[in-house]
Order: sequence, then C-alpha cells, then structure tokens
Amino acid sequence: MLIGYARVSTLDQNPQLQIEALKEAGCKKIFTEKISGASTKRFQLEDALQYMREGDTLVIWKLSRLARSLTQIINTVKNLEDRHIGLKVITQNIDTGTPEGRLFFHMNAAFDQFQREIIVENTRAGLQSARRNGRIGGRPTLMTVDKIRTAQAMLKDIENYPFISDIIKTLGIGRTTFYRHFPPEKIEQLRPQQ
Repeated sequence: MLIGYARVSTLDQNPQLQIEALKEAGCKKIFTEKISGASTKRFQLEDALQYMREGDTLVIWKLSRLARSLTQIINTVKNLEDRHIGLKVITQNIDTGTPEGRLFFHMNAAFDQFQREIIVENTRAGLQSARRNGRIGGRPTLMTVDKIRTAQAMLKDIENYPFISDIIKTLGIGRTTFYRHFPPEKIEQLRPQQ
C-alpha cells in the first residue's frame, strides 16, 4: 500500500499541492502535518510510520519534507529498510525499492544537507557583515512608539472605534502584530466597559 506524508512549515502554508501530488501517485492514506522543519517531533510522521506494514511504501513530495538533517533522513530510511518498507520521493524521482534508487537517495540527501549548510553559513556571514556596518538583521518594527500610543487612544475611544478590526485597519498593521502588543487582558484594561 502507498502511504503519503505531507508537511508544511507554518500554519500559513497550504499542503494542498503536496496532497494532490500524493493522491496522483496512488496513495490510499495521507498523513498531513503543519510543523516547522526545525522541530524534531513530527507526530503525523510517527503515526504514518506506525501505521505502515511490511511491503508498504512511504511516499513524500520532496526529500526535505521528511527530515531536517542528513542524519535524520538516513535514520528514517534505515528504519524503513529494516521494516521492509519502501520510500518514494515524487519530485526527485527516488524509489528505494531499487539499488539505483537507494544510491540516488543517498546522493540527493547529501546534496540537500550541503545546500542547507551553505544557506545557513551565508546567512550568518551576511548578519555579521550587517552588524559590523551598524545594522541589525530582521524585519523593521511595525509598531513604533507613536503607533502604540495611537492604538491605546483608539482603544479608549469606543465611540469612534467600536471594533478592534477598525483599529487594526487604521494603523495598517496585521492582526498578529496588534495582539502581540495588546493581548486581551491589556485591551480589557484600556477599553471602557460598554
């Protein structure tokens, strides 16, 4: 039986592309996970692996969906091999059911790991260079001191701003940014009781 596993890194991302590809590949059951690649615990992957039996094949969209590091990938595939379960990677045309597929898998996994390490190394070098030039990395702050003061005044002005969404829209910020600075208990303190 072909068992699919799809993973996206954040709650904002949509796994639909992966799910459709897994269905097209013939997967009878698909396990879907929304969790960061940096996370070591993947509950849906663990459920998929427990569900599988000898002779089944785990199908994934891309090798990077399976694990974050080369060691994790190799350990997972070794576990599958020990249980006589195959692995197919749709976009990279890998099938560990053949000797060529196993070789191609190891080469791809090594290149993926190498690419991740280069990205991390370049990011660190860029941040160090920016710091030397007096800049810090990261996004610019959306909630300035002035915007926080304005938001506080708006929260108190229930007549002109009856809804929180009005305040967020007027400030031109995201809902998450607003609630990061104004959690419900703080809003309760600032907003007059109706």
